[in-house]
Amino acid sequence: MDIILVSLGLLCCVVGLFGSFLPALPGPPISWIGLLLLYLTNYVENNYWILGFTFLLTIAITVLDYIIPAKGTKKFGGTKYGVWGTNIGLIIGLFFPPVGFIIGLFVGAFIGELIYNFQDKKGALKAATGAFLGFLVSSFMKFMVCLSFLLLYLFVAIKNYL
Repeated sequence: MDIILVSLGLLCCVVGLFGSFLPALPGPPISWIGLLLLYLTNYVENNYWILGFTFLLTIAITVLDYIIPAKGTKKFGGTKYGVWGTNIGLIIGLFFPPVGFIIGLFVGAFIGELIYNFQDKKGALKAATGAFLGFLVSSFMKFMVCLSFLLLYLFVAIKNYL
């Protein structure tokens, strides 16, 4: 049973790392589940401080993941139409890997802003740039957290299994 938990935990941490860039996968929560699975094995002593801290970090990062791109759009003069366009563009872009979701995000925000005010193409481009920068910041933040969870997983697994 422990081998299954360790294998699933490692798989979750790796999938979470990819999920830090793919909007359809919640990267940090999946990575945290991987850590939890490791701590549920008989070979690793439960450490509620590590699990609790990483859980709170996961919640904070997940909340910020929704706030940062929207704030990036608003900071650069975007409206709720641009935010909705960003979200719709991300979803549509998932069907065109590997960079479709990035292009979809940018184009979605641009089209959303044009729907709000067709005359202001410069403002729409500025808002789309803000959405793109917000996405990059959010993705980098999630990637760093998921990478640290994976490294923590590997450190604890190697320490306890060797």
